[in-house]
Amino acid sequence: MGEKPGQGRKEAWQGESLRTRMKRVKVYRLEDNGKWDDQGTGHVTIDYIEGSKDLALAVVDEEDNDTLLLHNITPDDIYRKQEETIISWRDPEKALELALSFQEAESCSFIWENMCTIQLELQSKILGSHEVRPQRAVKSLEAPRDSLSRGKSLAFELPPLELSSLSVILKRLYCYVM
Repeated sequence: MGEKPGQGRKEAWQGESLRTRMKRVKVYRLEDNGKWDDQGTGHVTIDYIEGSKDLALAVVDEEDNDTLLLHNITPDDIYRKQEETIISWRDPEKALELALSFQEAESCSFIWENMCTIQLELQSKILGSHEVRPQRAVKSLEAPRDSLSRGKSLAFELPPLELSSLSVILKRLYCYVM
């Protein structure tokens, strides 16, 4: 407890299979004293919330299958990718600072890119700047390791250049370079 997100994780995670490690994260919450508190280790997914059209980050405890984290992905610019293995944000609904520390950098990048895609779709719907076609936002984390580390495509869609769409364009470019 009180450690920076991600410290000491290599020792705890050695010996795991790649398939298990690819989805494995530690959940941290920032305490009032400024120290990060380890909330548990589990497996992260992005999926629809039951009975809703909202997509959420969900972390299920690896030992007892309890939900460690359920967070609706918002269009707001609250998420940050730190280093190669940490995604953090301030949850405005719960007034909490949270962080996910990933065991594998590829897994962190995969979740980050999917979160960015979801955010952009949500922002596009809010702005109404262009029609958003339904897409499956999340691909399987069971993809072969080399497919997660391939270079990014240089082609991606941007909305028309208008004052109202600048935040969407900026976010897409930001997600692309991260």
